[in-house]
Amino acid sequence: MRAYVAGAGLAGSEAAWQLARRGVAVTLWEMKPGRRTPAHHSGDFAELCCSNSLRGDHLECAPGLLKEELRRLGSLIMICADATRVPAGSALAVDREGFARKVTETLRAHPLVTVIETELEVLPDERPLIVATGPLTTDKLTADIRRVLTGVSGTDAEPLSFFDAAAPLIAADSIDMERAYYAARYRRGEPDYLNCPMEKDGYLRFREALCEAKQAALHGFEDNAVFEGCLPVEVMARRGVDTLRFGPMKPIGLRDPRTDKGAYAVAQLRRDNAAGSVFNLVGFQTHLLFSEQKRVFSMIPALREAEFLRYGVMHRNRYLDSPRLLDRRFQSRHAPGLYFAGQMTGVEGYIESAASGLVAGLAAAALQGQPAPDFPPETAIGALSRYISNPAVEDFQPMNIHFGLLPPPEDPKLRKSEKKRYLSERALGQLTAGDGVLDVPRYADSQTKDGGSYR
Repeated sequence: MRAYVAGAGLAGSEAAWQLARRGVAVTLWEMKPGRRTPAHHSGDFAELCCSNSLRGDHLECAPGLLKEELRRLGSLIMICADATRVPAGSALAVDREGFARKVTETLRAHPLVTVIETELEVLPDERPLIVATGPLTTDKLTADIRRVLTGVSGTDAEPLSFFDAAAPLIAADSIDMERAYYAARYRRGEPDYLNCPMEKDGYLRFREALCEAKQAALHGFEDNAVFEGCLPVEVMARRGVDTLRFGPMKPIGLRDPRTDKGAYAVAQLRRDNAAGSVFNLVGFQTHLLFSEQKRVFSMIPALREAEFLRYGVMHRNRYLDSPRLLDRRFQSRHAPGLYFAGQMTGVEGYIESAASGLVAGLAAAALQGQPAPDFPPETAIGALSRYISNPAVEDFQPMNIHFGLLPPPEDPKLRKSEKKRYLSERALGQLTAGDGVLDVPRYADSQTKDGGSYR
């Protein structure tokens, strides 16, 4: 029994581990240290290219729930993160170099893992194959992925996106509905947009704050041309006092049905999921620092207490049209045995990437006779898997885990603080009573190549 993994980032490392600990031999291809992307600096696996924080580590936040699910499933990324954590309050932060080194040493020592240091230019023919080469996959391999996926899908539709431009997502129950209203422009059609009005003085202060807010630094593989086709909201603000008012904050034709009054400027929110628990801040693609987004966008009166489930992002990024191409086990819908994992599938974040690798690894192991994973939608892993594989998702964009992806509580009267704890407890209960994944024999206690133990 042998499986193949391309790429030893967070997702590929996790996938290789899940396969090996279930008795499946793994060939792991990794182009480092011979070649590195502009974002990488070391030769180790699972290198953290941005922050050393894996975000919140408590059950009142969705990233904390996802971490706990991964812990219970024997995740290598969580084993190494917990072993190398550094003080960071309620978040899980790690010693960046120590973490990557531990992941690397653990996988290289496993008797069932064979590491081949080579750059892949085409997809290998071997199956099962998990492709986890990241959003900076080399041009040659990207071209071959496009060729293969276009060929097996039987359509000429472009399988890849190259630019990630997403507006912030906001929790519905954090919006001040006393300062917002549903209305259709000129009262035409259904009132599907939630409108957040601003008076002149407030708008002018907001626009000034946008102009002065700090932007995220460009990566070495990006340049200002990234933003030419999709202007960030802060760039629009700098182009003139009224640019936003003739763009995403246009007030014309919008009147509060309670008072029949208009406003000087209006920010609009649109439902981002069927349950109506998540709203998208329409037209607010941005390259601001996350802390600046929180500060400035909260100046909109209806959003003064807003909970941001995802901040806006704009950067160069390669990712698949996953809802059309992948199922909820991260397997190609049209090429059995071909899996993808990591950021190239449209999951955003370190832990989300590890979770996708875990699912793909378990699914590939199932082809060797192991139990097939099918995580319930009430779990964070299951919710994330269903997001990337849901054909009903429009304008697919990379996504972090957040509670808005999970089915809402059965009791709609739960207070906000109670709801998050309930969702976490429900998810962990589903995981424990789930599909047998937890009952699969664990190989973490077996001997390493050097005679040591993983325990």
